[in-house]
Amino acid sequence: SNPVVPSGILPSPGRVLGAMGQVFVENELIVNLCRSIGLNVCGYLEAIIISIIFGFVVGLLPLFNGLFAKPIDAFRFVPLTGVIGLFIVWFGLGVTMKVHFLAFGILIYMLPVIVTRINEVEDVYLKTAYTLGASKWQIIRTVYIPHVLSKFSDDIRVLTAISWTYIIIIESIGNEGGLGALMWRTGIRQGNIAKLFAMLFIIIIIGFIQDKLFTMMDRKLYPYKYLKESLKTAGELKSQTLFQRVKSNMLPILGLLSAAVMLVLLINEFVGILGKNDILSYAFGATFPVIAILMGVFSVWIIFDFIHQAKSKKLTLKKA
Repeated sequence: SNPVVPSGILPSPGRVLGAMGQVFVENELIVNLCRSIGLNVCGYLEAIIISIIFGFVVGLLPLFNGLFAKPIDAFRFVPLTGVIGLFIVWFGLGVTMKVHFLAFGILIYMLPVIVTRINEVEDVYLKTAYTLGASKWQIIRTVYIPHVLSKFSDDIRVLTAISWTYIIIIESIGNEGGLGALMWRTGIRQGNIAKLFAMLFIIIIIGFIQDKLFTMMDRKLYPYKYLKESLKTAGELKSQTLFQRVKSNMLPILGLLSAAVMLVLLINEFVGILGKNDILSYAFGATFPVIAILMGVFSVWIIFDFIHQAKSKKLTLKKA
């Protein structure tokens, strides 16, 4: 029987799964994946830092609000693929240009969101702070910043996905590698559609993991957002299934193991305890310095959080 779509255009799921193994063996999947993750993470950081700084300036200062609020909203309609040429002219063809482009792609959506979150701060909190004699800086520090950042963390989780949609376009320029370059080279130019679908599936998996990691970070940074959910589930602890109990006990251990692995890899870059002292720097390329700092920070955070949770459990058991 003749298929509706030829197999050369739409490969079967089996061929796609097989192509994932081929990409891993033939095309240095791990290295290219790390290059893309490095680009995206650097783009996230740049966009978040710029949007928070300028968002608060525009949202809180009437002069800047009047001058820039409308243009910032209008920037969302800029066709991103049309401005790649400008970024090449300004920053060349290297990693710096790609990071700035991905950051710009997130920034034009993130900046208006910050301004909107500032405008959403309820009057009751501001009036309460003024009544208690708070200064302008104290109001910004104790009212605006906690409220805006707690809401903005959800926006970060959603908006950072934008950079993955432009990864194939921006990584096809130059020869720094990455999933986008790999998709362009093997999937589009060489016509290997099975590999193209395999890499698309990998990006979806990475996006799913990224979403879960952002949610876990949000729970750690802003636990009060999940207070109602915690109170609701607190009474259900006794009725937890075996799988749920194993999961709740295994997650901290997995986090500790991941922190240990990251620290070993970081130490290896300087000491060479694993035989090769350039594993991370080779995998992440030019974005390695930023990734190394983040890995160090998160490793220390995970370890201290594990210790804090262990102490809390001991205190709970003593009280019981």
